[in-house]
Amino acid sequence: MAEKRDYYEVLGIPKTATEAEIKKAFRTTAKKYHPDMHPGDKECEEKFKEAQEAYAVLSDPEKRRQYDQFGHAAFDGGAGGAGGFDFSGMDMGDIFGDIFGDFFGGGRRNSNNNGPAQGASVRLTVRITFEEAVFGCSKELEFPYKEECKTCHGTGAKPGTSPETCSKCGGKGKVVYSQQSLFGMMQNVQTCPDCGGTGKVIREKCPDCRGTGYISKKVRKTVEIPAGIDNGQSVRVRGYGEPGRNGGPRGDLLVEVLVSRSNAFERQDMNIFSNASISFGIAALGGDIRIRTVDGDIIYTVAPGTQSGTRIRLKGKGVPSIRNKAVRGDHYVTLIVNTPTGLNKEAKEALRKFDELTGNSLNKEGGAQTGKEKKKGFMDKIKESFDEH
Repeated sequence: MAEKRDYYEVLGIPKTATEAEIKKAFRTTAKKYHPDMHPGDKECEEKFKEAQEAYAVLSDPEKRRQYDQFGHAAFDGGAGGAGGFDFSGMDMGDIFGDIFGDFFGGGRRNSNNNGPAQGASVRLTVRITFEEAVFGCSKELEFPYKEECKTCHGTGAKPGTSPETCSKCGGKGKVVYSQQSLFGMMQNVQTCPDCGGTGKVIREKCPDCRGTGYISKKVRKTVEIPAGIDNGQSVRVRGYGEPGRNGGPRGDLLVEVLVSRSNAFERQDMNIFSNASISFGIAALGGDIRIRTVDGDIIYTVAPGTQSGTRIRLKGKGVPSIRNKAVRGDHYVTLIVNTPTGLNKEAKEALRKFDELTGNSLNKEGGAQTGKEKKKGFMDKIKESFDEH
């Protein structure tokens, strides 16, 4: 049989570890190797059992004292006067009720499972335009809302009767199941299946709400969408969710905002991006153009000689901060120079004349062909003379 590992090594703690540090280390190790997380994995199962054994010893001050003095021999009868330690019959209910609540009941909860608890949130989605996201808007939404049943006043029981204490859990909302393990009987805590953790059972249900304690109806609520909200963000409306349990507060209404795409604008954080077309003449000579923004059209003066792809910045024309709508991002506009097409004969000749006056690029090597024979230069004539001879 393989030699047992040191208990402190198993939990990854020093010998000076406090009680809280021992429990925290066991929580981490046991969750890592719990059989429910690794079904069929024998190695993880053995490591889980090893962690249980280490915790059972080190969490008990007397057993820890014996182990520190005699090691493993303290519990196998090999140490003088120490005697063996019987792992069978250990009550691990409190340990697993605290540490493994998320394995047995869907999450770690207060040990008083039938105490007041907040209701669940209700989720809705609403679609808005790009401009509505920038400036904010109001949307009227219709959704199901559970009101307290006027017949049973929220108890769920038929008038004249009352919910009874659950006989399975004794009103505690949780039950303890025993399981045989290598070290004897182990105990696991789970939510009571009969009462669902409430500690109460309704024998005669209210005929109006059918035992739920609530009547569902459609309600309308105007929700304010703040300026600057982005796609996928949610607006919380407190107190419009599911009813609380055992006197707990209602949950909230969470409205997820879906922002439609804009044909003219794109957004990145608080900045807006768009393109604006300008004519060849405006790009060369400069002049005023009209640019569309979320605030409306503005007149912008283009500088002479502006190249296609030039990006300009319109300060403060972007998206407001969702925290402070007085603070806004910027609008960046990329200027695209339109190349003229469908030119008539006069326009073509004018463009050729313009090209001659600005550098004759059309007749340069690699430029556009005019259809006329390229004029021979001095070097071309010398080359022809040598070819003839």
